[in-house]
Amino acid sequence: MINVLITFYGYRKLSIAVAFAFLLASSSFSAAQEVGLPNIGGTGGGLISGHQESDIGQQVMVSIRRSAPRITDPLTYDYLSSVIYRLVPSAPLENRNLTLALIDSPAINAFAVPGGIVGVNGGLFLNAATEQQFASVLAHELAHLSQRHFARRLEQQETSAPLTIAGMIAGIVLSAVTQSDIGIAAIAGTQAFAIQNMLAYSRSHEQEADRVGLDILATAGMDPRGMPEMFEIMMRQNRLQGNNMPEYLSTHPLTQNRVADTRNRAEQYPEKTIRDAQEYHLIRSRLQVHYAASPDIAVDTFESHLEKPEAQGNEAIRYGLACAYLSNKQPEKAAGIINELLANNPGRITFKVTLAEIRIQEKKLSEARSLLKEALSRNPDNYPITSSLADVEIAAGNGTRAAEYLKQLARRMPQQESLWLRLAEAEGMARNIVGVHRARAEYNALMGDLESAQRQLRQAQEKLPAGSAQRQVVSERLSEITSRLQMRRNS
Repeated sequence: MINVLITFYGYRKLSIAVAFAFLLASSSFSAAQEVGLPNIGGTGGGLISGHQESDIGQQVMVSIRRSAPRITDPLTYDYLSSVIYRLVPSAPLENRNLTLALIDSPAINAFAVPGGIVGVNGGLFLNAATEQQFASVLAHELAHLSQRHFARRLEQQETSAPLTIAGMIAGIVLSAVTQSDIGIAAIAGTQAFAIQNMLAYSRSHEQEADRVGLDILATAGMDPRGMPEMFEIMMRQNRLQGNNMPEYLSTHPLTQNRVADTRNRAEQYPEKTIRDAQEYHLIRSRLQVHYAASPDIAVDTFESHLEKPEAQGNEAIRYGLACAYLSNKQPEKAAGIINELLANNPGRITFKVTLAEIRIQEKKLSEARSLLKEALSRNPDNYPITSSLADVEIAAGNGTRAAEYLKQLARRMPQQESLWLRLAEAEGMARNIVGVHRARAEYNALMGDLESAQRQLRQAQEKLPAGSAQRQVVSERLSEITSRLQMRRNS
């Protein structure tokens, strides 16, 4: 998850990458050229600029979008965003414009990449028992970004080939978050034997990230003690798993001394009673259902949890059972639980959106629409509610209405490629061919396929009357994409 150049809590062993390095070197290098990797400048030339870090981050996001499975659930993404932006004001970041990547993997992992890219595996929710532990990982990632450990480490390298840096980072990220060989081709064409030096932060960088991360947690009103607790969870897993260490530990080796040092530092902060937000445990239950081996097993698991005396009245477990019933196509049972939860928490968005999901499964679309519109009136611009309304309209065959909701979201979150795909679907349902071309162009651009984006925009342009305002907008976007494509070809 936190790494030198990148912050990385985990990475598969490099022996595979090294073994394939020279076999794949030529194809990997040509792939790097095709993507248009940024030029970092000469080796040993001092700290890279913020603009260059941004270029690296964009290229890494393209690789993640292309190859890493993603969680697109708006409730989960919205919660993650809220925690990140609770921490950000307390982090000494130069660039606070972050892009979040929510990776669909049950492994403990998270990462931060230069350019403000912060990624989290769904498995972090499964393994962090408290919100404080979960937030401690994010704070550690933000600390690495804020201290620009990537640039500082790069300055020490005398053999880093400028053109290959973004490709190397992307390969490391993908190999770690997918736990597969997807990233090997990206790594192998780079300086394979030099990568080992780039994978692990120095002790001083790790200690600095621990220290700054603790400060971020405390200033943000969270419990710094969550960090040593999370470290202990990882070490415990390491002992249980033997040689199959958690992904996090392979690039962030933890020693008892480091855990003890972090615990001692955490104890220096005033002791306060800080309660987890209920939302963390609701989302955690939601993801436990997502990662269950089957819906039946999810139902059995949460039903058995509720039989325990200490679980009585636990809303997160009851919510998890409702999600399990929904996943198991038992909407009536799910609705019964959610309605009980709403009676005690009438304003909780997570319960309302989940009830709307139940009504959509039951094909009670009018009921779902009314529920969500009332919720949106009380929470304007809310992402999960607006997204769920789009789902209702798509289920109802109302492409035009769905497109309006999705346009609002895409304007606010233009880096979310899944929104552009859904918008293209809605525009197609509405038979708005120009809208389909424009949405697909934005999706293609985010995926790094500028040629396809250019083609889509040209097709949209041809279908619009000369001199119209919409054609002017399309023409301006086409000019931007064409300029980017030319820069890539010249690089």
